[in-house]
Amino acid sequence: MNSAFDKMVVDARTVFDASASKPLRDAWAELSLVEIRADLVKRFGAAGIGEAETDARFLLAHVLAPASYAEAVADPALCSWQQINWLAELAWERVHRKPMSQILGTQPFWTLELDVSEDVLTPRADTETLVEAVLDARSQTTARVLDIGVGSGAILLALLSERKAWQGVGVDVSEAALDIAAKNARRCGLDERAEFLQASWGRGLPAGAFDILVSNPPYIRSDVMKTLDPEVRDFEPHLALDGGVDGLDAYRAILDEARNLVKPGGLVAFEIGYDQGEAVSGLLQAHGLSGIALIQDLAGHDRVVLGALS
Repeated sequence: MNSAFDKMVVDARTVFDASASKPLRDAWAELSLVEIRADLVKRFGAAGIGEAETDARFLLAHVLAPASYAEAVADPALCSWQQINWLAELAWERVHRKPMSQILGTQPFWTLELDVSEDVLTPRADTETLVEAVLDARSQTTARVLDIGVGSGAILLALLSERKAWQGVGVDVSEAALDIAAKNARRCGLDERAEFLQASWGRGLPAGAFDILVSNPPYIRSDVMKTLDPEVRDFEPHLALDGGVDGLDAYRAILDEARNLVKPGGLVAFEIGYDQGEAVSGLLQAHGLSGIALIQDLAGHDRVVLGALS
């Protein structure tokens, strides 16, 4: 070893060779980009990933940008060994069922692109049913919206993006989730109309301050948690998933606070599990809400329950 530079090269090689993704890099050493893509799809399928083709396409697009996959196949100079190494690192995580949203760091929701991490649930298309239901139910020019269990901020920010004079408060018990939500508000240019507070459910918030209360609370039964897909069970926060023995603990806690938080005539809207429509509707009725409606998602499953405070 003749110099500090030589030592730096040796150290870098040691780290490189110790990387968990080394088996992928070794397997791809003599392969073309087309062959690497085919191998990636095969490995994803063997790992039990249902969207193997789609996930391979997304990862390739991510690491090859700004070039497209087709351009890189036509001109191999557009795909460097550094990009193949990066692809191997990301693919190794996906093979071990880390969600694509966490690997890429973002997730589209409504018309927004949101940052996500292991500290928040990945926003899902089903939750857009809740956004649409609230927009359909309330067309007033101004409103103050409370999102309990705000997570990434997806629901609150989608609503504010559609109603330019609405303002909102998002609360969460997780400080890390609040950091993500605040970052997303800035990313979407909505930070002047959105405030984020750490709180357990709605405790400590001002009385009668809100026109609309929304929530996608934890609603999975505790005994079902172990049966979830690895992407959810092993990588998403259990605090945002586990709804207790019957999956309804969060609804009870929020409804106990709702009458103090929401103005008379105000709207309360929840996302629910596909089999919880009757139970959650009954909880709203027991808490004195009227005009209770059950709304299905695009797959025809019960997804939203809403009602008005009398």
